[in-house]
Amino acid sequence: MRWFPKLIAANALLLFMPLCATGVAQEAHIGNLVGSAKRGKALYQRYCIFCHGPEGDGQGESAAYLNPKPRDFTKAVFKCRSTPSGSLPLDSDLYNTISRGVHASGMPSWEPLTKHERADLIAYIKTFSTAFQEEKPAAPVAIPPEPPDNAESIKRGAEVFQTMNCWSCHGKDGRGYGPSASTLTDSKGYPITPFDFTSGTRFKCGDTDQDIYRDLMTGLDGTPMPSFASAMTEAQRWDVIHYIRSLHTSSRHSSKPDEAPQQKTTSN
Repeated sequence: MRWFPKLIAANALLLFMPLCATGVAQEAHIGNLVGSAKRGKALYQRYCIFCHGPEGDGQGESAAYLNPKPRDFTKAVFKCRSTPSGSLPLDSDLYNTISRGVHASGMPSWEPLTKHERADLIAYIKTFSTAFQEEKPAAPVAIPPEPPDNAESIKRGAEVFQTMNCWSCHGKDGRGYGPSASTLTDSKGYPITPFDFTSGTRFKCGDTDQDIYRDLMTGLDGTPMPSFASAMTEAQRWDVIHYIRSLHTSSRHSSKPDEAPQQKTTSN
């Protein structure tokens, strides 16, 4: 019967391992903030369940009336990330999204919640998909210094906009009515409308030139918007950003949302 204690120990270990994995997924780490899924659940049920649903699958009571549809957290596919296409987002990416909101959608800014409450919400959102237990996000994409925004850069950007077929979705004039626009759907089959660059200076995943550069690098997962990390050079990305900005004549948006706090560093 010497094998019996070993069997008990092995079974105990098997029971303990999934608990450990779940415990990791039930936290969010944003700078010095540590979010708790236990606290986040109550916040989710109060503020998020009506759109995203009790199972986090985007099937809340209000979902039928929303366009675009609420995010399905069970798929772990997110538009707004600092990580490459196909990677999970960082906790700070999710934090910035709920802090900023998603322009031209039913997703508002949740800055009225405290920073810790937002971190708790992120921890709970991660419990809807096992991907956050099984995978780690890739390193964020690098954003190089921006060159001057001038007439020459805008002219080159207009050429890139044409040669890279951006116009086929966004239209020759950037108004979102390209020849492919009416055929586009998201990853769940819902119709999706290309962004109208003439409509203003607010964008879904952030309003600065650096935010747009990041979007060109990462793509918007779950949508037809691909990554141009390989298809464009660094200079071409900046040029097309300057061209896109030129499509709207009002002054550039400069205010920034309440972004994820940075980890404090200590000297050795």
